[in-house]
Amino acid sequence: MKIVVDAMGGDHAPGVVVAGAVAEARERGTALILVGIEEVVRRELAKRGDTASLPIEVVHASEVVEMDEHTNAVRTKKDSSLMVGMRLVKEGKAEAFASAGNSGAVMAAALFGLGRIKGVERPALGSIYPASPEPCLIVDIGANADCKPEYLVQFARMGAAYARLMFGLPNPKVGIVSNGEEADKGSMLIRETYPLLKESGLNFVGNVEGKDIGKGLANVVVTDGLVGNVIIKLSEGLFSFITKYLKRQFTGGLRNKAGLVLMLPAAVLALPGLALLWPSVREMRKRIDWRETGGAPLLGVNGVVVIGHGRSDEKAIRSMIRMAEQTARQDLVGAIAAEMA
Repeated sequence: MKIVVDAMGGDHAPGVVVAGAVAEARERGTALILVGIEEVVRRELAKRGDTASLPIEVVHASEVVEMDEHTNAVRTKKDSSLMVGMRLVKEGKAEAFASAGNSGAVMAAALFGLGRIKGVERPALGSIYPASPEPCLIVDIGANADCKPEYLVQFARMGAAYARLMFGLPNPKVGIVSNGEEADKGSMLIRETYPLLKESGLNFVGNVEGKDIGKGLANVVVTDGLVGNVIIKLSEGLFSFITKYLKRQFTGGLRNKAGLVLMLPAAVLALPGLALLWPSVREMRKRIDWRETGGAPLLGVNGVVVIGHGRSDEKAIRSMIRMAEQTARQDLVGAIAAEMA
């Protein structure tokens, strides 16, 4: 299995992308194809020591779709790293494509280069929500800001296929984001989608409020890309603040530790010491760290495409590559195609 990695995609490309790819190939033996301006990519490889024996190929692409460019750039730059990479997947020379480039541009390249799965009107980005006691996927998180009810139903079907395959759930619970639990709550889009989901044959559990996403009420949480993107980014900001705050309290001296004791619930105060709590904090930080996930699969295109954060570092790039490999091995595209059929 070979994974195509867009060496030119991301705020810190190509340096961190090549570094992450080399680390992944060196540690796990993952076969990779780095696509980008060959001279630049090989220069970065040379900085990583002896890479000649690693399962890494370099494929030249003469153009780059920059982070501030979108669909038009994809159309005009036919020899960009995005389009060359998609062609490799289309031609069967690789099983998956991963990029930390502009998400809109990657989606456009996937549509132009791979096409949609039959029955899918709009591909969607799915993101695992880490702060849930049960596996939870939010769809869409940014690919489609404006949606129709039919699109949301398709998102639900693709998300359910993902949950069955990747989470191992035979009958995943599906909910739709709203501002109330009652069926008549929400925008016109939500109220029109509700009966369609109820009649879809999916395990529809109804409306899910923002506070309930982290309670495991649904395994697939459906929303339009605008709301989904806000949910994910707000959560990332909150998670980052909480972990940094707790770390500062644990490492900031006796006064800070005393202040933390006063803030913690009575159940935590029953612990024999703050030292026992620190491993749990570290585990929580690891669980909610977006770099551990690495990226979001683009559901609905006829090939495996994973889109990472633009600000990805080496760790996030490695996670993005692993997600692409896992998604390809599980044949998510086949599962979605069967669901949509």
